Amino acid sequence: MKRPTISDIAEAAGVSIGAVSFALNDRPGVSASTRERIRAIADEMGWQPSAAARNLSAAKAEAIGLVIARDAATLGVEPFYMKFIAGLETELSATGTALVLQVVGDHDRAIEALRSLWAARRIDATILTDLWVNDERVAALDRLGLPGVLVGHPSVRPAGSSVPAVWSDDASALTEAVNYLAGIGHRRIARVGGLTTLEHTRIRTAAFRAAAQRHGLATAEVVDTDYTWEAGAWATERLLTAADPPTAITFDNDIMATAGLHVARKLGLDVPGRLSIVAGDDSQLCEMAYPALSALARDVHAYGANAARVLLSHLAGAPPADFQDATPRLLLRDSIAPPGD
Repeated sequence: MKRPTISDIAEAAGVSIGAVSFALNDRPGVSASTRERIRAIADEMGWQPSAAARNLSAAKAEAIGLVIARDAATLGVEPFYMKFIAGLETELSATGTALVLQVVGDHDRAIEALRSLWAARRIDATILTDLWVNDERVAALDRLGLPGVLVGHPSVRPAGSSVPAVWSDDASALTEAVNYLAGIGHRRIARVGGLTTLEHTRIRTAAFRAAAQRHGLATAEVVDTDYTWEAGAWATERLLTAADPPTAITFDNDIMATAGLHVARKLGLDVPGRLSIVAGDDSQLCEMAYPALSALARDVHAYGANAARVLLSHLAGAPPADFQDATPRLLLRDSIAPPGD
């Protein structure tokens, strides 16, 4: 007689293999009634875990999961993530810990991917990036009992959650940029932001508007985009062809800033003579541009390394504790000048 498997149990119960794994291994992730029903079916079928399976369930995966909810095509051209992942690997590889990377289309798929990885014992913990204002993934970690670290502001945590956060002060960085531009005479400053669902976009936009109000700027328009080159170009052209165009624009990343520089040249506007540009992230793209782009610079490699360090410490038994990384600072290059005539 064929020995029953968890696949057989899943089919009989009408649930996923992951749900069966949660129930039979007494792990969070399924309701009490579903757990009881799955166990009853397993008993009826005479299922018993193999010795190998018992040993596997007791062992650690020695791996950390990073499931990124973004368009894979966009992710491939963004320098930030390459540096961040390199920073993660610096710390993880030193302890023999692997990084399991998956790129999915949205947060629902991200939750399902984490659920499957955790149920299959492929990861011991996870790192969450691109935090939304109301991010269901954070609550999912608590439901699953999956250890993790949030890369973003602690305010995204739901009440009662103790998942540690590694974050930097994006508000102060945007404020510094606006203060500098206003200080050298700019009165019409615009912001090309990222996805409005992201917590760090909300924080940056709020800081931009607050700083603009303090300086009494004549114009402080915000255009929301999706971080892509195409969106940055579209937003820049819209701003620069308006009746009263800005004399300075801050962009939420380096890709959109270089797109903005391209559009300004196409329109015949001198940078920085007629338009000053600040990139939200610094990278080689900013240095290779002509003129070289000023940027809100930080050590992204160290940011990733710190996220890994906090998570490894937590897995080793340390109480969960937030870590504030260095604040991005305005790095002046050749794309900023006082406004021209």
